[in-house]
Amino acid sequence: MNGAECLLKTLLRCGVDTCFMNPGTSEMQFVAALDRVEGMRSVLCLFEGVCSGAADGYARMRRRPAATLLHLGPGLGNALANFHNARKARTPVVNIVGQHTTGHLRYDAPLTADVEAFARPVSGWIRTVEQACDMGADAASAVRAACAPPGQIATLIVPADFSWSDSGEPAHAFEPLARRNPQPECVRSAASILKSGEPAGLLLGGETMLAAGLRAASQLAAGTGVRVFADRNTARMERGAGTFAPERVPYFPEPAEAALAGLKHLILVESLPPVSFFGYPGRRSTLAPEDCAMHELAARDENGTAALRALVDDCGVASVSIPAREPALPDLPPNAALTLESIGLVLAAEMPAGSIISDEMISGAEPVLRCLANGHPYTHLPVTGGSIGQGLPVAVGAAVACPDRKVIALQADGSGMYTLQALWTMAREDLNVVVVIFANRRYKILEIEALRTGAQNAGAGEIGPRANDMMDLSRPDLDWVKLAEGQGVPACRARTSDEFIALFRDAVKQPGPRLIEAVLAP
Repeated sequence: MNGAECLLKTLLRCGVDTCFMNPGTSEMQFVAALDRVEGMRSVLCLFEGVCSGAADGYARMRRRPAATLLHLGPGLGNALANFHNARKARTPVVNIVGQHTTGHLRYDAPLTADVEAFARPVSGWIRTVEQACDMGADAASAVRAACAPPGQIATLIVPADFSWSDSGEPAHAFEPLARRNPQPECVRSAASILKSGEPAGLLLGGETMLAAGLRAASQLAAGTGVRVFADRNTARMERGAGTFAPERVPYFPEPAEAALAGLKHLILVESLPPVSFFGYPGRRSTLAPEDCAMHELAARDENGTAALRALVDDCGVASVSIPAREPALPDLPPNAALTLESIGLVLAAEMPAGSIISDEMISGAEPVLRCLANGHPYTHLPVTGGSIGQGLPVAVGAAVACPDRKVIALQADGSGMYTLQALWTMAREDLNVVVVIFANRRYKILEIEALRTGAQNAGAGEIGPRANDMMDLSRPDLDWVKLAEGQGVPACRARTSDEFIALFRDAVKQPGPRLIEAVLAP
C-alpha cells in the first residue's frame, strides 16, 4: 500500500469522508488513489479559497471535519483568508498540503516555499510527514487534533515521494477528546451573581448557540431576569420563531455600548469579552461598561451547554417553562423598487422551514435579519473572521453536508467576487443552494467606515471623488446573471419586490442551484 492509499484509508477510518480539493503535481498520487479507495467524496473547487471556505461550512453543519487538499505553499496561500474565518469560527478542518519530494527541496525550485510558515497563522496543529511509514499515524493525529475542543485547523504536510512509497497499514482512529465539564466553583459564582439582583448579562458563544444551550439560556432569562447576548461572530446560530433569541451584540461600537450599558457583570459562556471590530478615533476598543466585571462560566474548550444547565439547577429555575412561539409570517411587500427591508420580508414569508443561511450581506445584514426573526426556524452561518469571500464557499460546504436542507446564500456583490468560482462547484455538484446577490454596485461598508473614521475631505464632511471611485463597483456594472450562467448556475434578475417574490418563490421549489441578482434601489 502506498502512502496516498494509506492516507485516504486512515482519513476514512477516522470519520473524514469528504475532501474539498484543488490538487497539483505533488498531490497526483492522492488523486489517483481516489479510484482505488472507496468512500471519499472528492469535491473539486476552482480556487483554494473555495476549498477552505467549503470545509468551514461543512464542519459547521456536520460538527465533524472535512479535509482539504491543496498544492504546495502557493495553494495554501490562496486558501488563507477563509482559513482565517474558519480559525475564528473554531472549525475543525484536516488541511492536507502537498510538498515537493524530499530530495527536490534543496534546489529551491520555483514553487518551493516554507509551507509550515504559511500554515502557522491559521493552524492550531502542524506536522510534516518525516517518513512514509509515519503516514497513517500522522493522518490519524491530524484528525484527532482538528477535533480537539473547541475545534481547529490541523495541517498535515505530505512530501510527494512519501505518497508513492510503501507506507504500511493505515492507522485506526484515536478516542476523541471530549469537552471538559464546567468547574463547579464557576457555576456557583455565576449563580450567586444572578441571585444578587445586580444587573448582569450572559454572553453566549460556540455550541451554546445551538438548541440545547438556547433552551437553558431562555430558562435563566425568564427565571432570573438575566439579559442574554450572543457573540455576533459565533460560527452557527439557531434562529427564527420558536427559538429563544439572545440579543446579538451589534457590529458598530455605539449601539453595542448602548446594548451593554448598565451591566455590572458579564458572564462569558464559550466566548470572550466583547470588543469592537476596529479601533476608531477617540473610542475605546472594549464594548462593555468600564466598571463591568467579567466572569467565565465556561471557557471556549469547555462544555458551555452543560454549564448553563448546571446554572439553571443552581438558580432553581429548572421548572420554568418557555411557551413555543409560532412563526408570524409577514405580509409580502407591495410592488416597489427593492430595498433591504422588502427582501427581508420576502425571505421571511417564503423561506422553507429549516433552511440554512450563509450570511455575507455585510452592510445589509441587520435589516434583513430583523425580518427573519419572526419567520420559520433556520440555521444562521454568519461571517466569523471578517475576511470577505466567505459566503458562497460556506454555502457550498453546508449544502454538501446537508443535502436535504435548502441553503440560502445571502451575498453582497462586492465580496461575492472574491470567491465567484464557488458557483461552478454548486453547478457541478448539483447543490441545493439559492444565491441572492445584494447588488448595490458598491463597497457600501467602506463608505460607512470612511465616514466613521474621519477619512473624508477636511471640512467637507463627504468622500472625495477619487476616494469614492475606490468604493464604486460600476463602470462596468457586474452582470451576475451572466457570471452565474457562465458557470452553469441558472440565474435571473429582480428590480422590484414583485419580481423578487416570484423569482424567489420559484427558486426555493427547484432542486439544484439558482441565483437571483437583487438590484437594490439607490
